[in-house]
Amino acid sequence: MSLGEQWRSARPKVAGLHLDSAACSRQSFAVIDATARHARHEAEVGGYVAAEAAAPVLEAGRAAVAALTGLPADHVVFTTGANHALDLLLSSWPGERSVACLPGEYGPNLAIMAANGFDVRPLPADDHGRLDVEAAARLLGAGPPAVVHLTALASHRGLMQPLAALANVCRDLGIPLVVDAAQALGHLDCAVRPTAIYSSSRKWLAGPRGVGVLAIDPDLAQRLCPRLPPPEWNLPLSVIERLQHGEANVAARVGFSIAVGEHLAAGAEQMRTRLAEVGRWTREASSDIPGWRVVEPLDEPTAITTLVPTDGADPQKVRAWLIAERGVVTTYAEIQRAPFELTVPVLRASPHVDTTREDLAQFAEALTAATAEV
Repeated sequence: MSLGEQWRSARPKVAGLHLDSAACSRQSFAVIDATARHARHEAEVGGYVAAEAAAPVLEAGRAAVAALTGLPADHVVFTTGANHALDLLLSSWPGERSVACLPGEYGPNLAIMAANGFDVRPLPADDHGRLDVEAAARLLGAGPPAVVHLTALASHRGLMQPLAALANVCRDLGIPLVVDAAQALGHLDCAVRPTAIYSSSRKWLAGPRGVGVLAIDPDLAQRLCPRLPPPEWNLPLSVIERLQHGEANVAARVGFSIAVGEHLAAGAEQMRTRLAEVGRWTREASSDIPGWRVVEPLDEPTAITTLVPTDGADPQKVRAWLIAERGVVTTYAEIQRAPFELTVPVLRASPHVDTTREDLAQFAEALTAATAEV
């Protein structure tokens, strides 16, 4: 059985055609069952007793994240999602608050940076929005910010950023590198030992919604100043314990841990190869659809395909028609996702490893019909 067939058979039958993994992938039976079992166990023995019993599963989840990031498992923090992870990190940041990031940075990330008092500086990029590593090295060397932030794979463009190369530059210059891997973890190779990296569960790793992860280098962790509980209380808590202090949806964390384990069991490299393949198929199928232009190069090694309307089609209305009339789920990406790079809303197709060429031919036919109808 192929990787795609294994992935599909491990999940409930899809109602239509799911091309929306960059927003929310489909959970497996094992993830759904583990999440439900923990919720039932909470009802049987109490939430806190059940949480103690789940500790080995959560430790395995942290170890799996460590394998995907190159950072230690005991410095992996569960969060409620990627936005929460970034806010936790930046609100705890010590000293100067300046950050360098690409002009196409994710809009909600920019909002979190602003809310935490960070001065944002642009990193150099080419005409496609991809980081210019050599120019960035010169810029950062001449005037280093407090932190460099890279969204390794954007929400609005399926362009793989040169993460490993930038990690080397930042390491040589002694500048902390924080990586938004919400679209990259489980999709691209993120094991570059950045200073910190964060992600959500629900995208390419196909875990539950409402849970995410933040992994931090121990040297940075020692310098962070979490705002809760107040440091003047002098509680006997480590920085990592303080960062994950408070109420938690342990069932979702259990499900996420199972999902990351499934990803590693399938083979991270094999998953990346297959995702690149279905991305190429998507671009091939979409390249001649009237009224749309594919943004990504054909051989871009990602499974995200961005379609820009060329004749006035409304991506939001097209997405709604595709769901209502054909059961095809895609993403409407508004300008706010990348306010300094996007000029018009776009449609995004993001198949997972179980998608076939026949599925994508169906998508192309449906999008052609939707464009004519809307």
